[in-house]
Amino acid sequence: MIGADLENVQVWLVTTPVDMRKGFDSLAEVVRNFLGRDPLSGHLFVFRNRGGHRLKILWWDRDGLAIYSKRLEQGEFQFPRANTPAIEVTREGLLRLLSGLNVAERKRA
Repeated sequence: MIGADLENVQVWLVTTPVDMRKGFDSLAEVVRNFLGRDPLSGHLFVFRNRGGHRLKILWWDRDGLAIYSKRLEQGEFQFPRANTPAIEVTREGLLRLLSGLNVAERKRA
């Protein structure tokens, strides 16, 4: 059901690094227990590793969990600094992040 109701999708950047060996269930537990959010909400949850050069995005697309993974060969993903477990960014902010740019626009959770 890709494309269904994407206008209401929120993008959450998780500010604490996670182990990139985590899969669907482990990342869903981080969303549920650490962030206090519903991993089946249809929102995007973006995780990074400690080194900042790997990320995973967890997304429920109405009939199953999906994980998008990306590894940079050089440099780090430019996650904004925050004192909260996660911050909400726009879809444009996510595209900037995936392109290796700073996330300029952000909202605090």
